[in-house]
Amino acid sequence: MDSHGYLALWCGVFGTLALIGYGRSLAGVTRAQRTVRVMGRIERVREPRHGSSAGNGIAVVVSFRDPSTGEEFTVTNDGEHGERVTAAWTGREIGIRYPRGGPHAFRFTGDLRAGRYGLGRPNCAVFLIYAGLVVFAVVEWGWPWALLGFGVPWTLSGAYYMPGNARLTSRRIDALTSVAPVRGRVIAVLRDATTDEDGHTLTGHTPVVAFSTHEGTAVTAYCTEGLPDPAGSYGRDLTIHYSPGDPAVFTPDLAAVHRSRRLDLVLSAVALLIGVAAVVVGAVAL
Repeated sequence: MDSHGYLALWCGVFGTLALIGYGRSLAGVTRAQRTVRVMGRIERVREPRHGSSAGNGIAVVVSFRDPSTGEEFTVTNDGEHGERVTAAWTGREIGIRYPRGGPHAFRFTGDLRAGRYGLGRPNCAVFLIYAGLVVFAVVEWGWPWALLGFGVPWTLSGAYYMPGNARLTSRRIDALTSVAPVRGRVIAVLRDATTDEDGHTLTGHTPVVAFSTHEGTAVTAYCTEGLPDPAGSYGRDLTIHYSPGDPAVFTPDLAAVHRSRRLDLVLSAVALLIGVAAVVVGAVAL
């Protein structure tokens, strides 16, 4: 079989898989579409113990109602139950998904809309078809097609990502500065040890902060950015800037957020320029 035959086989197999996947999604029978997605409510929050692990998230008690039966369930996030809870307060809504008819197999999720159509596999199949076409073009017509095959989607995705990310970052900073900051405190530093391939032990430290909003909402949250010397931060008093619409968005260092914004813009611009350069060089070299 020559290269044309292999390409036809490759595109045929993954094209069939993509069509089946998209057809199942249109019919509404994918596993993701058969998953029940509801909003739960945090009823209680337990303060993390200083020195414990950050792996399980902040311990919470959550209630939710099964829409098919109307039955209400009260559950905890002990054990393996999806995404860990890193910011919690009484009354906060939290996403929960589970197989239809199986609310006891619940999983927490931060975004109920993510993956709801079950398009992950067919989209991956389409990407593999594109990759196969690029490889075929490189083999048949030379390396400039590798630059074009990489540069075109990279540039398009960068051009799409940059404006949206800039708007999102601006809205975040506006929200963090829209109300006066409040006082907070590091109530625990969580520790997790891992061993690398050389046998060296690495210890990660995750500070947990507590603060109350101006409305009286008591927030407990992991603080992974903007805090110098996290290992020695236990008991430290902080000034917390938070978003009144979502107290899970907060920072103890507003200047660091501004620096991160500038760095992100620079990196995004560099990434876009790399894509444009790849397209230009590939087109000129054809």
